[in-house]
Amino acid sequence: MQAVVNAAPSAHQYYSDAWAGYGGVVYFPGQHEGLPHKTQTYSVEAGNAELRHYLARLARASRCFSRTLDALCAAVKLFILAWNRRQLARHQHPQYQRAVAEFLYP
Repeated sequence: MQAVVNAAPSAHQYYSDAWAGYGGVVYFPGQHEGLPHKTQTYSVEAGNAELRHYLARLARASRCFSRTLDALCAAVKLFILAWNRRQLARHQHPQYQRAVAEFLYP
């Protein structure tokens, strides 16, 4: 677990579930907080579920994959761009439903 934390970008605060294995990990320069309940992580999990739903390359047990890290980053950036545009449109016009793909191009 220490190797995963060391390879991750630095953060001021780290959160995880209350698994005992996280207790011996050194979190530098930030602090670690183990959350015993899922109440604080539901929004993160919802975002991950949306990514897996719309991007087959991120789905579990999928045969779709990116051949390079650059291709994966580009796909995620494109999805986030379209998703944010759709969210803004949904906020302005709640009754008008449109697909994420319709927001890829201006």
